[in-house]
Amino acid sequence: MSKPVYITADSTCDLSPELLERFQIKVVPLHVLLGEESYLDGVDFTPDMIFERYKADKTLPRTAAVSPQEFEEFFTPLVEAGYEVVHMDISSELSASYQNAVIASQELPGVYPIDTRHLSNSIAVLLLEACRLRDEGKSAEEIVRAIHDLIPKVQTSFVIDTLEYLWKGGRCTGVAAFGANLLNLKPCIEMRDGKLEVGKKYRGNIFKVYEKYITERLTGRSVHPDFIFVASANELPQAVKEKLESLICGLVPAQEVIFSRVGSTIASHCGPGTMGILFMDA
Repeated sequence: MSKPVYITADSTCDLSPELLERFQIKVVPLHVLLGEESYLDGVDFTPDMIFERYKADKTLPRTAAVSPQEFEEFFTPLVEAGYEVVHMDISSELSASYQNAVIASQELPGVYPIDTRHLSNSIAVLLLEACRLRDEGKSAEEIVRAIHDLIPKVQTSFVIDTLEYLWKGGRCTGVAAFGANLLNLKPCIEMRDGKLEVGKKYRGNIFKVYEKYITERLTGRSVHPDFIFVASANELPQAVKEKLESLICGLVPAQEVIFSRVGSTIASHCGPGTMGILFMDA
């Protein structure tokens, strides 16, 4: 008989405390470094703090992966409690967290790290699917195989209101080429093979851009209907949420549209005004 399975992730999955509790997912935070001070993503540092600091003195925080020792301390109580662990990390192209989870897992039987090749709520899409399989009684190895098969179906993209953060952070291929037009463009940033790359470029009012971007991402697409995430760097006004939800549900069947805030790790690279629709193809 297989052991019970615990689903875990690093904090870049950007799931709210309410959803973590609802689906029984455990999260380990990445580090946010600002000057000589170190904070924990989602614990004692928020995106709003990042934006306020950057507005004041143009200082951006750095982010640091979870260390192998931290992963070992995170996994050990679950293993000792009799669980196998299916763990998901931000793309290994963007962080060392996955490699460090692998190092820690080599000392612990029954821990299965997955390089999701994604970030933010795209990881959450995979996590919720893993939870469904867990609740069906699947073993850790069965869940891992299923998730690896689903990774290519997940769609990760964001529209960016200001490119300053990505430009300074150097995490997105092609951003430097915009030159003098840097602040005028509102590009779609897409995950391709685990890396962030520039897609279509928009101009105009950011809320109108949101609508056009969502329409273009979903029109004619066959989308897995269980969960669609709308992740934003700022809290969206309720009227905007309602308009976007109505737009989404008019384009594709969706049992649940979940609005969420990105965490500090994602916000420090993407900046205010960022919004993405994240989902899995059917």
